[in-house]
Order: sequence, then structure tokens, then C-alpha cells
Amino acid sequence: MGLLTRPAVTTLSYLAASTAALSEEMRRDERVWVLGEDVGRGGLFRQYAGLAEEFGPERIVDAPISESAIMGVTVGAALTGTRPVAELRLNDFAVCAADELVNQAAKNRYMFGGQGRMPLVVRQPYGIGRSQAAQHSQTLESWYVHVPGLVVIAPSTPADNYGLLRAAIRCDDPVVYFEHKMLWAVEGDVALGEDPVPIGTAACVRRGEDVTVVAWSKGVHVAMEAAAALAEEEISVEVIDLRSLWPWDKPAVLESAQRTGRLLVVHEAVQVAGFGAEVVATVAQELSVAVRRVGAPRVPVPYSPPLEDEVRLGAPAVAAAVRTML
Repeated sequence: MGLLTRPAVTTLSYLAASTAALSEEMRRDERVWVLGEDVGRGGLFRQYAGLAEEFGPERIVDAPISESAIMGVTVGAALTGTRPVAELRLNDFAVCAADELVNQAAKNRYMFGGQGRMPLVVRQPYGIGRSQAAQHSQTLESWYVHVPGLVVIAPSTPADNYGLLRAAIRCDDPVVYFEHKMLWAVEGDVALGEDPVPIGTAACVRRGEDVTVVAWSKGVHVAMEAAAALAEEEISVEVIDLRSLWPWDKPAVLESAQRTGRLLVVHEAVQVAGFGAEVVATVAQELSVAVRRVGAPRVPVPYSPPLEDEVRLGAPAVAAAVRTML
């Protein structure tokens, strides 16, 4: 009996982990291909660097500046049996492709009795960057969670960006895949060759006893910073990284909230009608625990750095909300 081989663990950035995931899936399955603006030149953030040289222009396909056309081709290509990855540069620009994604991709399997499959991934880098202003700084994940038929994923670490992107590419349903633009340079250990991360499973990234904080994407890093500060005040915070917003891991959140007796959901998106409301409402229905949300005010993201900082989710706001719950 031979020795079991273990995945090679290496340190990668969030960006490099996504490139590794995509290249592995393209080598594994020749049906996987990429369509988007400037992908042949490596992409807006260089997340496709080197892929055109390896896979050629037939599989790394540059598109005109038309998100609607990109999404329309992606939907048709998925229906014909390929597994396209659409790059929409920023989630703000994806609004132009909403009809093809929301009215076609999300509904096809239902409307035609499952005769077709829609195995596509829509990559939408998102979130508040640095003075990118109102049209380039939005966090719109709750829009897509609201649409039946869409899977929604928002990883926070290089390991999860590697594992979840591979899972998204293998999924037979349309996946809206959010990568926070301020996480591209974050580094962490990645087990190359490890099985994909199961969609719909949360991760407990910090154990605690006094309050449960649920977050995703960059919000996880903010929550961890707040938890470290609160630990100096002898306040014990448990942090749950949802990773997938639909489906989301209700049992993991309910178990943690029931044990701590308090739940705080934090997200960079506008607090009004954000996905945090869904988590809070679910826990309030199931458990008798204190619940609260922290999110951005209902205003456009300013260009001015001082004003932008007033909108941006920060650890002090999370810590203050925890203190009020205690």
C-alpha cells in the first residue's frame, strides 16, 4: 500500500490563489474558458497573468467593452456545454449585465424543466478601495442573494479563494463570485491540490464565548481586528466567516449564536436591506438571543478620503456594537 500524498502547502496572495485555482481547473477540464475585458493582457488586477500564454486566445478570450454582451455570450456558452468564467472587472459594471444574469442565467433550469445546465461563474471584484468614488466602490452582494437560482460566494482568505473558485467552476448552477479588491495582496497558506471548499459551509475563524460576530469577505478581517481589541477588555468574541452567502450555513450560525447568546452581523455593504438583515432575521426567528447589525450608511461612497473613511466599515464600529450588546 503506497503512502498517501498530501497537498503541497505554499504561501500565496489572495490574487495568486485565484490564478492558481483557475489554471488548475482549465488544465483539468478543457471546457473551462474565460471571457472578459483585458483578460488576454492579464486582467485589471493581473489576476489572469500568464494564462493567455498557457491556454491561448481560444480559452482566454478578450471581449469588447460591453458587459451585456459578455454575459449574453457566457449564458449561451454554458447552455451549449462549456463552463465559462466571465470577468466583469468590477461589480459596479455588472449592473449592465443584470438582464442576462438575473432573467436568463438564474431562471433557465427552472423555466425549462432542467433540460439545460448553467455552469458559469461571474467574477465581480467589489468593495470600497481608495478614492474610487461612487461608481467603482459598491458592495452589492445582497442584490444577487435575492435572486432565486443564483449561488453567491464571497471568500476572505487566499485558501478560500483557491478552494471556492474551484468549487464554483465545477458547480452546475450560475455562481456570482465576489472578490474584494482590498484583499488581492493579502497572503496566507494555500494547500495546492486540496479538494475544493464545499459551497455553503461557514468557517469558525476565532472561538469565543460572549458574542458571535458573523462576517464575510473583507468584513472577516475587520471582525478579527475588533475581536483582538476586545480581547484586551476581556470580551471573548467568536468570529464566523460565512464564505458562501447563498446557500449560507444556518446551522453553524445558529449553534454559535445559541451558545454565546448574542449575534452581531457586520458587512461593508449599505446596512439597509443588506444580507445581514437576512441572517439577523433568521436567528431572531429561531433563537431568543440579542441580535444587531453593523453596515454602511445609505449614501453613495465619496471620493474624498476623509469622507470615504466615514463610510468604510472599521474595527472600532464593530467593537462599539459589541460593547453595547454586553
